[in-house]
Amino acid sequence: MTSFLALLVRMAVTAAAVFGAVVVGLQLWTYYMEAPWTRDGRVRADVVEVAPDVSGLVTDVLVRDNQPVHRGDVLFRIDRDRFALALRQADAAVASRKAALDLAAANAGRYGQLSDAVVTKEKREEISSTQQQAQAAYDQATAERDLAKLNLARSDVKASVTGTVTNMDLQPGAYVAAGHGTMALVDAGSLHVEGYFEETKLPRIHVGDPVRVRLMGEERDIGGQVESIAGGIEDRERGASSSLLANINPSFTWVRLAQRVPVRVALERVPDGVALIPGRTATVEVEPAEERRAAR
Repeated sequence: MTSFLALLVRMAVTAAAVFGAVVVGLQLWTYYMEAPWTRDGRVRADVVEVAPDVSGLVTDVLVRDNQPVHRGDVLFRIDRDRFALALRQADAAVASRKAALDLAAANAGRYGQLSDAVVTKEKREEISSTQQQAQAAYDQATAERDLAKLNLARSDVKASVTGTVTNMDLQPGAYVAAGHGTMALVDAGSLHVEGYFEETKLPRIHVGDPVRVRLMGEERDIGGQVESIAGGIEDRERGASSSLLANINPSFTWVRLAQRVPVRVALERVPDGVALIPGRTATVEVEPAEERRAAR
């Protein structure tokens, strides 16, 4: 009888251990294979390439590397002397064209008072054409003056967004060319997190779901919500073809890895002291809608 009870106890302990292992295994499978979370997340932001609209020598650099700036702050200045001279030339050209236009208008007025017996039709057309040409020349000179004013104003290169200047090594005396980047400006208003989720987890992720984000090295969570899910990802099995026909890779592996799909997370609650630096690694965990309903 005693040996039978001992056997029952051993069987019960073994069954409990097996049951516990199955339960733990199922929970681990659900957590790692189905639960909508990923360690593959990144802090991201829009990066503005600061490029001057005019070319010239840099006279003043008013910011330093990794300095926060506000929209409209002057980042650096380009030598203004050349643009100031161009504006003076444009002003002189406007004055000259204005004098020519006034003379043409005065001539047109004088000839307009004369009768057809004194002034031929050809002469009237010539006077009218001269006045129109003088008007066009004046308008062109005015536009060139406005362009000179704009170039002078654009010699002060300003921040287009509020953010942080980074990767800057610009120094006074350097020559910058119009349209060529000189530094990067991280847009603070566009900071967000993107989690790269396996495609098998997408059915449990919806726009508006609350999200917990934890940056690597941080102990506090950042709150947010799912803003959007990527509309498409690259198909590595399909390539370009010169004949415009589909070019599909004929190889196929038996073990199929789930594709990673970017999910954009809008940040709502960022604890003080947490540095949101684009490129930082993050763990992203989404709370599915069904779990929220169960919690209620």
